[in-house]
Order: sequence, then structure tokens, then C-alpha cells
Amino acid sequence: MNQAARRIGRTLALVLPVVLVLSGTLAVTRVPWAAPNAESQVLTASSGNASTQATARAPHEVLRDRLLRDLQEKNPGVALTHLQEATNGRPSLAQHCAEIARALGRAAVAKYHSVKQAQAYSRPVCDTAFASGVVSQSH
Repeated sequence: MNQAARRIGRTLALVLPVVLVLSGTLAVTRVPWAAPNAESQVLTASSGNASTQATARAPHEVLRDRLLRDLQEKNPGVALTHLQEATNGRPSLAQHCAEIARALGRAAVAKYHSVKQAQAYSRPVCDTAFASGVVSQSH
């Protein structure tokens, strides 16, 4: 008798959740969430009538803007040092390191109006991405 009760209990433990999930799914699919002829009232985040627009930015974009400000206020060497520290501190930023370093290289040429002067700040941060950004502005 004890084994029979245990076997019934195990069977119910396996079958009951499946039955409940299926019955719940079927119940939800039969509920008329909207009238069949009613227009959709769904608003998207990019909707023009949305009261607030999302302005959240990715961490690598925030870092890039901060480093470009450092470059303008100080020099490219300071910005490259901060880039290296940021990628060491947050490894998730490493995948954007080369992109940011190239942007710093282009900004350095724009600041100094000289490829040679901008290239003087080049270091092995993110391989040679800074130098690549500098050279791309010489063409």
C-alpha cells in the first residue's frame, strides 16, 4: 500500500504541472484581449506622442564622450591613460576600445591641425587604434 501511494504521488508530481501549464495556456489563448474590429492601441517607445523619450546611453558612448572632453581640455595622453584604466576596470568596455581610440586619434588631429603632433601622443592602448585614427585624418 505504501509503495502504491508513493507511485501515485510521483505520477501526480510529474503529470499535474504539465496539465496545469497546458490548461493555463489554453485559457489565455481564448480570452478576447481586444475586440476583433478594434484598432490597436499599442504605443512604442519611439512614438511621437510619448510623454518622455528614453535618453539612456551605452557605457562605451558615455566613456567616449568623456575621453573626448579630456582630450580637448588636456591632451590626448591623458585621454589614452583614462581609456586604458577604464578598459582595465571594466572588461566589458574592451570590445569598444579600438573604436574609442580611433575617435581620439581623429580628435587629436582636429585639435592640433597636425598629424605629426597628434601622432606624438600615440601609445599601444588598444593596439594601434589611436595611430589608425590619426592616420585616417591625414587623407
